[in-house]
Amino acid sequence: MAKETKEQFLSEFRNRFGRLHRLGKSLSLFEVGDGAARIYIRYSKVHSKRKTFFGLRKEDLLQLEGHKSFICFLWNNQREPLFIPYSDYEDIFREISPASDGQYKAHVYLQEEGDEFFIARVGRFNAESYFGWNYITSQMETATFADIPELSHSQVQTLIGSIGLSKGFDIWIPRNDRGKLDWSLTQRFDIAAELPYQFDSIENILSEVDILWIERGAGKLRRLFEVEHSTPIYSGLLRFNDVHLTETNLQASYSIVSNDERRSRFVSQLRRPTFRASGLDTYCSFMNYHNVYAWHKRISELK
Repeated sequence: MAKETKEQFLSEFRNRFGRLHRLGKSLSLFEVGDGAARIYIRYSKVHSKRKTFFGLRKEDLLQLEGHKSFICFLWNNQREPLFIPYSDYEDIFREISPASDGQYKAHVYLQEEGDEFFIARVGRFNAESYFGWNYITSQMETATFADIPELSHSQVQTLIGSIGLSKGFDIWIPRNDRGKLDWSLTQRFDIAAELPYQFDSIENILSEVDILWIERGAGKLRRLFEVEHSTPIYSGLLRFNDVHLTETNLQASYSIVSNDERRSRFVSQLRRPTFRASGLDTYCSFMNYHNVYAWHKRISELK
């Protein structure tokens, strides 16, 4: 199945972008055309709890540096290929050491509330904006994101709320923020009038979280978002940690949303002993503003 999936992917890639040839003796590294881009193909079965498992060889990742490069994650019955731009994570891989077998361990978590890319001993990152042939085509054609506007804190809240609604969740946004939402970006949606009653003990904390996705009809929290536009990332993590420690059976995920320049700051803060001891580092991911905008755009185009 791995070989068949890989060959189908390579055939489609060649149909779209032309000549593709292997780099050196590697069976996983390819160059597109005359140096237009490099791709690194990894395959995994889908294991229990809808988790995939990948090994990324250090020697292969070194071949991606300095080029427009993508790690292509494939698995069985995949709806669309996942193309992770290596430049977004290059600095992170430089800061950590591979396992004893020379590989960095990575997972993709397939979740109803949004798929995530996980690097062992680092953390989770939103992957939704990196799916599909439309995404890789846009990256092959241009090296910029000129069509991505500068987003305000309130605009990011609006887009994330809209994404959650499209996935069937109820949406909570703090009362003081609701009048600032930008309805020119998306169709107006209803906002929950009250928080689920079972969270009365931490209502004062939850009511200030920038966006909550709540399972409709069940009142369960599924995902919490803090948009750290100008405030310290640490403050959002502390709020998440309070929720995580108080509601030990919550089984929700948490996301810090900020500009891409603060990705490394998120990684360093999440590695603090307090967040490792509580286990928050296992459940918390990072999203940049491009992730949010592209995710919303992709969902809108599918409607």
